Amino acid sequence: MKIRLILFLLICNTAIAYAFQVDTLIIQSQSMNKSIKNLVIVPDQYESQEESFPVLYLLHGATGDHTSWLSILPNLAEFATKYKMIIVCPNGDPYSWYFDSPVDSAFRYETYVSKELIKVIDDKYKTIRNKSGRAITGLSMGGHGAFYLAFRNQDIYGAAGSMSGGVDIRPFPKGWDLNKRLGEYAENKKNWEQHTVINMVHLLNGSNLKLIFDCGVDDFFYDGNNRLHEKLLQRRIPHDYIERPGKHDSKYWANSMKYQFLFFSDYFK
Repeated sequence: MKIRLILFLLICNTAIAYAFQVDTLIIQSQSMNKSIKNLVIVPDQYESQEESFPVLYLLHGATGDHTSWLSILPNLAEFATKYKMIIVCPNGDPYSWYFDSPVDSAFRYETYVSKELIKVIDDKYKTIRNKSGRAITGLSMGGHGAFYLAFRNQDIYGAAGSMSGGVDIRPFPKGWDLNKRLGEYAENKKNWEQHTVINMVHLLNGSNLKLIFDCGVDDFFYDGNNRLHEKLLQRRIPHDYIERPGKHDSKYWANSMKYQFLFFSDYFK
């Protein structure tokens, strides 16, 4: 059945410097049989130019939703115009971790983001419909999700990023509903090993996917990010990795996102 959607205008910013549009796109997910809200930010140049635009998929963290990035970076829409890209922020549920849960069929967020959502975006907007015009990044749970989805779907995404990402979930067996998505660690160790990003480096060949990730040195996810960096170095997988002062908070992510926009803009060019 064709995916059903309702598209309506949420915000139309009339600032002098930027004239962008922010839509709320509601998609009926066939894989999960529920409606999911997504924020779509269209740059100022969208209506006046016939060309297709690259798309950056931007994932929120645990406890968040599709509006979270606008709270963290209120001028998010200005970056869409500055870098001439469409930005899509899906609602990944407060604790989905963006994979298809092996223990709960109600959570199929890899299928949703990487298949259903992308199809609708490409059908409804003027997008570059291949990996050269498609990138994904996110913070915390969304940083894990961006790398997880990109590592497993290198034919769909050409570049991926992570900010303060939970790239090794194994040290947190009771955290953020992970045990509900993967089962209890003691009885389902295989699920945990297969769904943690740091164990997925073998999927990379060093040329199919451009990577950037960063983490604050005072973040509880710092150790996992540092170990992922070392593992990528050992495998000679090209990547940009940044450590800077900072904690697991909005101040850090708002700053980090500015550098990630530069990275993705360079990739799209």
